[in-house]
Amino acid sequence: MTRPVAVITDTGELDPSPGVERLTDAGFEVRVVGSTDPEAIAAAAHDAVALVVGYARVDGALLDRLPYVRMLATMSAGYDMIDTAEAARRGLWVANLPDSATEDVAVHALAQMLALARRLPQADAVVRAGGWSTDLTEVPRRLSEMTLGLVGLGRIARVLARLAAPLFGRIVAHDPHASDWPEGVDRLDLDTLAGTADVLSLHVPSTPRTRGMVDAGLLGRMRPGAVLVNVSRGDLIDPGAVLDALDSGRLSGAALDVFPVEPPAADDPLRNHPRLLVSPHFAFLTDASLRAYVTEPAENVIAWWTTGRPRTPVVTPQPTATAPLNDSMQGDPA
Repeated sequence: MTRPVAVITDTGELDPSPGVERLTDAGFEVRVVGSTDPEAIAAAAHDAVALVVGYARVDGALLDRLPYVRMLATMSAGYDMIDTAEAARRGLWVANLPDSATEDVAVHALAQMLALARRLPQADAVVRAGGWSTDLTEVPRRLSEMTLGLVGLGRIARVLARLAAPLFGRIVAHDPHASDWPEGVDRLDLDTLAGTADVLSLHVPSTPRTRGMVDAGLLGRMRPGAVLVNVSRGDLIDPGAVLDALDSGRLSGAALDVFPVEPPAADDPLRNHPRLLVSPHFAFLTDASLRAYVTEPAENVIAWWTTGRPRTPVVTPQPTATAPLNDSMQGDPA
């Protein structure tokens, strides 16, 4: 039997070698395209049974040119680069990485909100300008007297709630889709949450309903001097409304790891506002997550090939399409 072919489309700055090694050891022939170009992907994957996808768009037009592909594994928690409806229609598996950087993003969000609560960016600026404590214009609040509000209660928000519980006086959350509720987190509607939280942290996907949700109306309902943290998606906020809230003092600070346009222009006010703490979309970034982003998609492919099911599927074919492929594709081309 010829070896099954797995193709890695694009990896950005990630080193694909650990994933390639896992797949090769499992008996795959592995090809790395290093591009999001559909022509290059189609040429490399014409006989592939599995794609490992970074940012490349996988739609019906591309899948028409990949007749043997039955498994699509993303190198991220997000899978919006894949037309999942088309994948489901064709009976393909799609798997993502729901936990590869959960701890890392939660820790980053906590670090950002602690820095803002303690006014560390302002203190840093004062010292660098030659000043000292008498030059500070704002006194930090005691954290145990503050309320943390979570918009969304998925994996990252739940880890954040656990890490933050010993520090904050109260934790509240809004998530109409959560089927269970962790102990110690109070459930509130969004408007009440906005008016209750001293720190508002966003943990929802980008959808037509959530895009621009942090607008002038929501910000106007927040407590004066509150803090906003966004490690989720850049288009959740209305940038102009956030900047106005920072200027007016409605927000005492905001921390952004994600932006509506990435990277933002050099003169974008979101880069330069003195009450903004910014980072370059790297909340996910640790040595462990870098390994996971290339090894875990490989493990999804290997699990699918050997058992008929990936570890973390987000699209599951009908039962007739779930037999292990190493038994059913003996006659497919090399």
